[in-house]
Amino acid sequence: MRGAFFGLLAAASAFLIIDLRELSLQTADLPGHDPMTTDAPVLPPALTDGVPNAPPVDPETSPDVLRQPMRFELLPGGVMKAEGSIDLGAADRFAKEIEARGEYVKSVSLNSPGGSVADALAMSKLIRDKGVNTHVAAKALCASSCPLIFAGGVAREAEENAIIGVHQVFNAGEQRPSPERAMSSAQSTTARIARHLEEMGIGNGLWLHALETPPDRLYYLTPEEMKAFKLVTEPVATAKQAARK
Repeated sequence: MRGAFFGLLAAASAFLIIDLRELSLQTADLPGHDPMTTDAPVLPPALTDGVPNAPPVDPETSPDVLRQPMRFELLPGGVMKAEGSIDLGAADRFAKEIEARGEYVKSVSLNSPGGSVADALAMSKLIRDKGVNTHVAAKALCASSCPLIFAGGVAREAEENAIIGVHQVFNAGEQRPSPERAMSSAQSTTARIARHLEEMGIGNGLWLHALETPPDRLYYLTPEEMKAFKLVTEPVATAKQAARK
């Protein structure tokens, strides 16, 4: 099963490169536009016509706020709010926050359109190493590379109407790389993500949805899919209902 899964990943990576190459050709004449970088993320758009899944609600936070570099705020109850785009260097700032306030942090609440894959992976690993939980609130967004951070939580909770979506992500350090270098980068990034999700205990099929979704679209995960892929451990709503009994 594992061999078949990685075979599917390799095939999906090939289609990812075709998508990226076509996107590069279509935008080559646009000044300042570089579809191969992840250091200036924007709010990802929805899948065309909501197929296969439409977002449950619109994000409560404005796109202008979400486009800002990720900010960290320690809230009551040991909750650290991480809001904004995962810019290059976000993982270093997060590590400093954890070093300074780690003894108080019990959970990281995410509200992000995604961004740097490398920073997302580093933040996710640190969260798991520290035994911290992750959380996405109602009408909060966790898209693109943000679910990689979410996967790091020991307990992972998504409230009703949390917006969690995935699409093709890639991590390149140069502008307009050759098709060969783009393919190498995409395959390497795909392997790192697949290995990380496996280590976090997330179901294999989750990232196939990302690989099949173009980078200008989002595949929105339903509560049933989050549960099936083990992306969530126990919905917040269920925990609240139990507390009222």
